[in-house]
Amino acid sequence: MPTSHHPVPKSVPLNIRVKPEVRNLIDRAAELLGKNRTDFMLEASQRAAEEALLNRLVFTVEPDVYAAFLARLDAPPQPNDRLRRTMTTKAPWEAA
Repeated sequence: MPTSHHPVPKSVPLNIRVKPEVRNLIDRAAELLGKNRTDFMLEASQRAAEEALLNRLVFTVEPDVYAAFLARLDAPPQPNDRLRRTMTTKAPWEAA
């Protein structure tokens, strides 16, 4: 069976209409980050799209695996040197 060899475009157009005040806000933020409007919008929308998809990701496991997972979450942490050090070290914003 012959395969069609259509080249995949490097990019495709995406047009949106926005109010001038929204465009100005985007432009100010993009300039602050040293980006152009297109790059800023593409990066922001890609992050939002990935986050939306990841927030709806569902893992399915066998009931016994899930029960073991819940048991580990519910179990208190076992004392160890690293945990003791973490719990006794002052946070950088606390007074010395």
